[in-house]
Amino acid sequence: MYIGPRSSMDRILACGACDRGSTPLEGTMNLKTPVGEIPHIGDAHRKRLKKLGISVLSDLLYYFPREYRDYSKIQKIRDIKNNEDVCIQGKVLGIEQDRAWAKKISITKAIIQDDSAAIQVVWFNQPYLINYLKKDEELILAGKTTIKNGRLQLVSPTLEKISLKDTTHLGRIAPIYSETKGITSRWLRHIIKPILLSIKDNFPETLPQEIIDKHGLLSLKESLYQIHFPDKLENAERAKERLSFEQLFLICLFNLKKRLELRKEKAPAIPINLDIVKRLIESLPFNLTDDQRKCTWQILKDMEQGIPMNRLLQGDVGSGKTVVSAIASINAVKAKNQVVLMAPTEILVKQHFKTIFNLLKDFNINIGLLTGKEDKYYSKKLKTDTIEISRKRLLEKTEKGEIDILIGTHALISPMNKRKTKNEDKVKFKSLGLIIVDEQHRFGVKQRASLSPKNKEKIPHLLSMTATPIPRTLALTIWGDLNLSIIEEMPKGRKKIITEIITEEKRLETYNFIEKEAKSGRQIFVICPRIEIEEDSTLELKTVKEEYEKLSKNVFPNLKIAMLHGKMTSKEKDKTMKDFRSKKFDILVSTSVVEVGIDIPNATVMMIEGSDRFGLSQLHQFRGRVGRAEHQSYCFLLTDSKSQKTDKRLKAMIKYDSGFKLSEVDLRLRGPGDFFGVRQWGLPDFAMSFLGDTKAIAKAKESAEEIIKSSPSLEKYPSLKARVESFEEKVHLE
Repeated sequence: MYIGPRSSMDRILACGACDRGSTPLEGTMNLKTPVGEIPHIGDAHRKRLKKLGISVLSDLLYYFPREYRDYSKIQKIRDIKNNEDVCIQGKVLGIEQDRAWAKKISITKAIIQDDSAAIQVVWFNQPYLINYLKKDEELILAGKTTIKNGRLQLVSPTLEKISLKDTTHLGRIAPIYSETKGITSRWLRHIIKPILLSIKDNFPETLPQEIIDKHGLLSLKESLYQIHFPDKLENAERAKERLSFEQLFLICLFNLKKRLELRKEKAPAIPINLDIVKRLIESLPFNLTDDQRKCTWQILKDMEQGIPMNRLLQGDVGSGKTVVSAIASINAVKAKNQVVLMAPTEILVKQHFKTIFNLLKDFNINIGLLTGKEDKYYSKKLKTDTIEISRKRLLEKTEKGEIDILIGTHALISPMNKRKTKNEDKVKFKSLGLIIVDEQHRFGVKQRASLSPKNKEKIPHLLSMTATPIPRTLALTIWGDLNLSIIEEMPKGRKKIITEIITEEKRLETYNFIEKEAKSGRQIFVICPRIEIEEDSTLELKTVKEEYEKLSKNVFPNLKIAMLHGKMTSKEKDKTMKDFRSKKFDILVSTSVVEVGIDIPNATVMMIEGSDRFGLSQLHQFRGRVGRAEHQSYCFLLTDSKSQKTDKRLKAMIKYDSGFKLSEVDLRLRGPGDFFGVRQWGLPDFAMSFLGDTKAIAKAKESAEEIIKSSPSLEKYPSLKARVESFEEKVHLE
């Protein structure tokens, strides 16, 4: 229960701000009211709240506690013992102030008495208390006891005055929030409670009443109050259940609504060209796996339809997703459709361009590369290697339909020169039939339509790809508007990567092994969690810069070492990767920028510093950067953690090669919040935890299906419709 030293903000609040009572919200306040217009929130706090993702009133009300502290059990003073966290209630019998001159510390002392006994309470360096506390006032105090000069004392407790109103901080179950500088849990309680009391009877319900009744859920207004200020912990759990159900329900409803909307759209019907498909498959230097064949057929059959395909292709690192997308692409191109492939990073885009170019260069087509910094072109007429081309020329060719496949970053859908007008410098297609997006699954109808000519009534087919394997039930929940294709089977002939957990005692032995690998002509990745040391960081994490210095000067002075991180310019990153691929360096020290899109067949060692800081799926992605050729490869997981949970997680890397299996373990051990990243989703952590609950998912899906069946456009449920639209803006299921 001990809260620890009190911040200056807490001291200001204790000086009376939180006990004077806040002005009730004006009638004009609504859920979209900016937080700066809420009583007691000034400009400084508005800026701090923005760092927490809180901009409007609804953000504040949906900023849920991360835990609770139970201050509801008031103890009798006569029963408390030494070195104990206690919560007491009593009257101020007397108060005085003293100063320890040697240390220049002010000491405030008070005697607090209840009906059983009295105790001395001491505060250090809080001189305002002499004026704030009055004789005979009733207080609740929470803190730690100690013995001084043979007498039991309560030292530097937090306090709250008792009034006729319900208490906010003590004498109850108190919410504890994730905090930032200048925003404490005490301040948030002080702000949020009067708002909830003011709007409690007028808060708009979002769930249909039949759903609430069917599942025995709390109302929204009661849930919001009980999640922040529960009467008992059981009520907090019921509130979590209601609010988590609502989040799952909204995800399912959002997906169903999107699926229905998409069915109303038209897309080009692209017939399957069996001759061209067979020719490409036969030209491959390897045999397709059964999973690759199955997924290819699902995609081609979807594209035959006159309604837009919306399919997600899931596949492990190196499972061959790009080959499947290449088959879909050549089939579309031969039916006189253009194809665009978009990926989030320049490194990944260039890797795709290289792969697609090598697969399709003999198929009489034109391929373009467009990034923020570089544009290339392969022409079927020239039949040479790729050539540089101006941005203007590439855009002209694309608009005329002379580029069959265009591969690029997000520059494809956003103006590359922000100083130009909306339509200038924008990618336009003549006959776009297929969009392929890698690692971005929520690509909407509007985005597709924006890539198509204005006079076209049809929108392109969409194929999304991800190298992060996700359990099927979870994938179908979060991406329910997408059909799912999964490549689980890996190509034949690959050697198993030997994975080991390396403790500090085995570091030197590992360095010796790495040196031998380098001297035999192989290359090594070293992954670090950070770029450089941050002054306010409390984590002793390995950084790229210090590790690069250490390895270069002290460990491997005779080896050539390079460094790669996200703060480098694109040109610097490209040169580093090109030099590493050309074997100019033996070791590449990098951040997680090498997680995807890096193909160095000669690399045989992946050494990951601070491996306990990464999720299993990310570790598996790193491991997939090696073992891409005939050489035996190794993955070394370095950690100094003694945690049993960490040990279990890292041992799973040794036990399983399958990314799908590892994703299940990761989900079970870390929970969906860490698996996906709560900030990325915008969902509270406890709502994320329900994503692993198949019964809760089934319940939410069933309810969403009932509502959509009853009112496909949600016109019968205006509050729910507004909530879904708001949900679409705030939550990104990517």
